[in-house]
Amino acid sequence: MSPLHVFITRLLVISVGFLTRRFYRFEVLWVGPKPRKAWKNIRVFAFLNHTSLLEPLFLGTLPVSFLWDAAKRTVVPGADITMNRPIAGTFYKYFSPRTVSITRERDDSWSGFLDEIKPDTMVALAPEGRMMRANGLDKHGKPMTVRGGIADILCKIKTGKMLIGYSGGLHHVNAPGEKRMRLFKTLKIRYEILDIADYLQQFDTDDPRRLRKYIAEDLEKRLQQHKPWV
Repeated sequence: MSPLHVFITRLLVISVGFLTRRFYRFEVLWVGPKPRKAWKNIRVFAFLNHTSLLEPLFLGTLPVSFLWDAAKRTVVPGADITMNRPIAGTFYKYFSPRTVSITRERDDSWSGFLDEIKPDTMVALAPEGRMMRANGLDKHGKPMTVRGGIADILCKIKTGKMLIGYSGGLHHVNAPGEKRMRLFKTLKIRYEILDIADYLQQFDTDDPRRLRKYIAEDLEKRLQQHKPWV
């Protein structure tokens, strides 16, 4: 990105974080004690319990210094369906210019996204890959699960820290398909930081397919254990 694009993105991201703190209350928890230098060397930000396109509201829980740095170096895999929407797609293109449009399949679009990950990149993603509707299922009526693509990302990055955000959900603010947006609600999230190298080492397999399955299952268990309830 050009210096002008970086500045515009930083201004937009920090402005969203500031505005959300004016219109919403936040309950921020941690899994265990909050680590020292928690916001340093984050390479992956995995946001779990994907319930709304308005999840940038949670930027209000993050330090300005972290947002300033992340706005420059973050790459995001964006669903092509979302990126093709006239309003949401346009917003995300300005909000995160390094968003890479991907399909639901493990195809060239996914390989192209992985190629965008550089030594200084931070990846931000919703590993479930789709939103949970008000009935607790995805739009096809299937249970929400974590997709294995996050394993590909972790294996490419290898070192640094993964920040996991366990969302309490945003259906009380805006559920998929709703046009109204409710203000002055409490947004709940619990954070956890894991060392990527240590996290990968705990899965005793060299088979990429098994690793994808194990990591997906582990993150699903962590979500059920740690997510705050609204």
